[in-house]
Amino acid sequence: MIEAARRCLAHRSFRTLTVDDVCAEAGVSKGAFYGYFVRKQDLLFALLDDEDATTRDLMQGLEAGHLTGVERLRRFIRAMVKRGSDPSGLQIQTDLWVEMATDPAVRAHWADAVRERRGVLRAWVEDGVASGELTEIPANAFAAILLALGDGLPLHAGLDPNGFRWANVGRALDALLEGIRR
Repeated sequence: MIEAARRCLAHRSFRTLTVDDVCAEAGVSKGAFYGYFVRKQDLLFALLDDEDATTRDLMQGLEAGHLTGVERLRRFIRAMVKRGSDPSGLQIQTDLWVEMATDPAVRAHWADAVRERRGVLRAWVEDGVASGELTEIPANAFAAILLALGDGLPLHAGLDPNGFRWANVGRALDALLEGIRR
């Protein structure tokens, strides 16, 4: 169901997506949908949880690797920005921000995931500063900036797909990260 919803979201918003659309894409009955979800909003939560699990796996993989602090941050932000090239991921991200503005349950659900991510990034920055690899920088603030870039750049790409090239964004992010290297 989640993959079917992702395919549908490459072409329409979550608000206009119907349970019938998802069922048709998945090749299942409406009853099967309601066997997994009580309401359509539960599908959004499942999509968010899936997105969060993917990001958590990425972060755990980066932590397990023998990478410098700057390289770990670089790989994380590049993976987050890469979402901008995935139409369904971009639509989910856009829908998430719309729903957060109007639904306290969605906002609370996602805020927990963001806090967890910021904590991991903050620890990576603190480790880089402690090891002497990174210049003294407010770790929590820099973690928040990286998360905002990861969320904001794909949204901006959705507004103006020809507004910038992803290769240039990558080079600019590399320059940003080199700027905090000691």
